[in-house]
Amino acid sequence: MNSTTPHVEARVSHDQHSTQTVSPTPPPPRPPPPPPPLPLRRKNYGKLWGPYHHPTTRLPQRQQHLRPPPERSQVVHLPKAPALAPLQNRIGAGRPSKYFLEERQREEYVNICVPLYNAALKGDWHVAERIIKACPEVIKMSITKRQETVLHIVSSTKHTEFAENLVNMMAVEDLGLQNKDEETALCVAVTSTIKMVDVLLKRNNGLIKIRKKGDLPFLCAVFSGEKHMVEHMYKKTNLEGERWNYSDKQRMLDSCLAFGHLDIALDIFNKSKKKGILTIDTRALRSLAYNPTAFEGKVRPVFRRIVNTLHLGSRTRPLESSKAARIVRIMWREIVKQENVLKALSGKSGTEKVEGLHFTAARLGNYKFLIELLKLCPDLTWDIDDKKHTIFHIAVTHRQENVYNLLYELGSKKLGTTDNYGNNILHLAAIKPAQDRLNIVSGAALQMQREILWFKEVQSRVNLVDRRKVNKQGKSPQELFTDEHTKLMEKGETWMRQTAAQCMVVAALIATIMFAAAFTLPGGNNDDNGHPILMKKSAFKVFVVTDAISLCTSCASLLMFLAILTARYAENDFLRSLPVKLIVGLVTLFISIANMMIAFGASFFLLYARSMKWVPVLVTVLAGLPVILFVGLQYRLLIDVISSTFNSRHLFRPKKRMLY
Repeated sequence: MNSTTPHVEARVSHDQHSTQTVSPTPPPPRPPPPPPPLPLRRKNYGKLWGPYHHPTTRLPQRQQHLRPPPERSQVVHLPKAPALAPLQNRIGAGRPSKYFLEERQREEYVNICVPLYNAALKGDWHVAERIIKACPEVIKMSITKRQETVLHIVSSTKHTEFAENLVNMMAVEDLGLQNKDEETALCVAVTSTIKMVDVLLKRNNGLIKIRKKGDLPFLCAVFSGEKHMVEHMYKKTNLEGERWNYSDKQRMLDSCLAFGHLDIALDIFNKSKKKGILTIDTRALRSLAYNPTAFEGKVRPVFRRIVNTLHLGSRTRPLESSKAARIVRIMWREIVKQENVLKALSGKSGTEKVEGLHFTAARLGNYKFLIELLKLCPDLTWDIDDKKHTIFHIAVTHRQENVYNLLYELGSKKLGTTDNYGNNILHLAAIKPAQDRLNIVSGAALQMQREILWFKEVQSRVNLVDRRKVNKQGKSPQELFTDEHTKLMEKGETWMRQTAAQCMVVAALIATIMFAAAFTLPGGNNDDNGHPILMKKSAFKVFVVTDAISLCTSCASLLMFLAILTARYAENDFLRSLPVKLIVGLVTLFISIANMMIAFGASFFLLYARSMKWVPVLVTVLAGLPVILFVGLQYRLLIDVISSTFNSRHLFRPKKRMLY
């Protein structure tokens, strides 16, 4: 009671002092102050949307005089949303009010924004409609910390009916409200559905030009990666209009090229070229140089696997009709008209020197892109970079055989040049490449085999002097190869020994089992003459033959794996000897396992075919499980070994010409 007394006395004294003060003259007239925000009286709206209690509602203006002034403790002043400038006069439509995000409005946030947010995610329009009708201002206010309105929330979902009802209740300019990341609801909707985009644009077509940090909504669709959405947004953008400037179209072109939307990129280029508003330079082609897959045809995954296994890809011609090739051809034709095309290729980005397009394509193995460049500018063939490397030196360094194979059409007159470290192209073949290039084949032994193939191939292309030439470290190519691949050889030896040892155990077990089964025939022998009792049945013949095949092949597999364990593991052994032994061992082991299971099933047919016919059928089906598991587990290894060993002749020297 004592704590409140000073406050009361101070108020009374203040009132007394104010009553004693008398102005001698009346004050000059002042303009009337702006009307205060309309008071909102707390009211229980729990029956509207369930357990949540809506605390505020606005009284109609015509009813303000009918109700006495509310008590100060019950009034909540809800400010109006900030006025928005006309859409065509500004870049963004503005930010929604953050009234509900204030700490003092925490109760209102929980009672209004949270139910509205949940209703938007669920697509429950009945609940949302009641909340909005009770508090119309919430429709254009932030309901999350990212300053998202309810329209932002529903635009990220697939509830198009909810969104359609919502936009019909909103003012046209409120559809352009931006969240904390400057995203309009349209920028969010491009990650949802095409129908959601149409709902927004039907109500306000001007959303198509409200930017997110300088980027158009079309670019938001490109970054999302959905092809159909990108095509739809491109149609809505309508490049024929005058509202798009040069930088917009250049950005759209570069983004479409970078994300693989080549149809749209080609259309943008053609339309802009007619008006002469695009300056074509190497920046537009750089994204294609970094994307070798853009030049590949539409090949089914299974067929692609077969092509890669048989190395048929290196013997086919480039896809002349591919969209990426056409774009490169058209743009490159414009670029080569410049006076110094080599300087343009290795231009600068600010103060940083940028790698030339032809060097980038060679490093990434984008040989089809490179072919288009060389057709119109053959001088690129022997152009050198800062390290004095040509495209073929780079191809050898990064083990890009498709680029290297262009040598067979261009000649190798300048392969003897040395770089800044005194290395010729054979030295580069002796240096171990990056791990991602080694991992093209599985297993350290096969990686060593691929390295030997590369070294011998390049060695056959240089003269005797270059084969013996030493670099600045005083090492010849052969010495450098041995030093660089010592650890890889050790890993290859370990991998080969472990593989052989594990498979040899299986082969030995099969040989032991099948040898014993040959003398313990199902059904037993006749005591009079010693002949098998069931020898006249066809299942018995199957048993005997498969038992013999399994025994012989398991013994052959055992010998192959034993030869691998006792090999000397020289460099050249990894080229043919060891891989061939591994192939023979794996194939014979597979044959022995398959025949062992067949013999096992045949013995059950001999013993139980008359009494229980379902038993041999079930056993035969189950007997196929080990065979299937072995094939599934060892298939990739066997295919890699066969492909790397017997199809290596197709790695180089393509049968068909690729350039001319």
